[in-house]
Amino acid sequence: MFTHEDLEALQTKSLKMQGFIRQQTFSPELAKTLRRFSSWEVSELIFKVNQSTMRGRLAADPSLPQGEVEPEGRQRWYTLEEINELRRRLKVNRKSLMPPRPAGKRAIRAAIANFKGGAGKSTVALHFAHAAALDGYRVLCVDFDPQATLSHSMGLTDVQEEFTVWGVMARDLIRETERMNSAEQGAESGAALPQRRLPASVTGMGLGDLRITDFIKPTNWPTIDIIPSCANAAFVEFASAQYRHLNPEWSFFAAVSRFLDGLAPDAYDVILFDCPPAIGYQSMNAVFAADVLYVPSGPGYWEYDSTTSFIGQLAEALEDLGQFNGSVPAGTGTLPKAFADLRFMLTRYEPNNELHRAMQQAFVKVFGDRVTEHPIELTRAVEQSGRFLSSIYETDYREMTRETWRRARASFDRAYEEFRGNLLIAWSKLEDEA
Repeated sequence: MFTHEDLEALQTKSLKMQGFIRQQTFSPELAKTLRRFSSWEVSELIFKVNQSTMRGRLAADPSLPQGEVEPEGRQRWYTLEEINELRRRLKVNRKSLMPPRPAGKRAIRAAIANFKGGAGKSTVALHFAHAAALDGYRVLCVDFDPQATLSHSMGLTDVQEEFTVWGVMARDLIRETERMNSAEQGAESGAALPQRRLPASVTGMGLGDLRITDFIKPTNWPTIDIIPSCANAAFVEFASAQYRHLNPEWSFFAAVSRFLDGLAPDAYDVILFDCPPAIGYQSMNAVFAADVLYVPSGPGYWEYDSTTSFIGQLAEALEDLGQFNGSVPAGTGTLPKAFADLRFMLTRYEPNNELHRAMQQAFVKVFGDRVTEHPIELTRAVEQSGRFLSSIYETDYREMTRETWRRARASFDRAYEEFRGNLLIAWSKLEDEA
């Protein structure tokens, strides 16, 4: 017989092994650090300019960051901060190297969602976040998944559950309940209505007094922040059901949307959501807050079947939000929920695999131009980086053959370029900030 005590003992043993694995994965200080990028990467892969042009510009202006030359090496290596300074100060052919951003708009929000485990949600979110950061964007990631793969990949390992999406939702419940009570108490007509009361187990945690920035943690990438997750946040579904009972009028599905509305419009450029493999309180918060929905799927029949079920159940869940009588919750979100863009993207795709090509054709036949043109290809380099909780962008190309590394990066570069193009179109549709 196995009880909760046995499970707790097994977790304790697993946590010790987890610490050992992190020592092998991260630095000896258990802190993940970001590598430098070579002058070849900076010029050809990041800025997309000729290396000789870049060398000439650097030689002409010694005040520009000159990078660091490794011992017994000739190539210069740059930090991301140095790359961004170059981006701000340089123009090539009279064109800025800064990434495009529609004027007067808040950050664009994209949810990576599918309730099929292993569909590549965290891998896609991680790579798109890193690609966007290398592109010059300021990125905020929100990890909705209690498995916390994205948080761990971003170098966060010691996270308290109150600083996860669960804390955001509990804080919202407290604040929304207080707002409702104040509004009804201040009504000029009619008798005062009974006040909604929350138990001390909710109000006594002090979450209602936390600032927005208290939930946002820095990562090893200087232009990427994250609202992390942790295994202890898995109880959010049970807690959220209890919270809805405490205040049935609380629009739980808009909690994260309201939270993000509190950010300064120019605090970030791109906000990415890594969703859990289920449709629940967390994932409904993610899709409601998102402007764009990306649905990754493996190239097999069962993945196709799961994706079909996912969009059907998501449609039903979004329709069920009509229980709020079509009222618009506080914040920028509106009902019925509409996405500025919706895309399906194949992952772990092998172009020489006949079954994969057939499934790609099936996706296109059903979903048409909603299927992205560029799938994420399965390569040895991608598998290797995934084992070490890293993206291909974090992997030094000297750890393998440059061709192997470049092929893997090219797959994600193509997928990201398409993603960015779709985002910019959706971004332009957002309302201007007042």
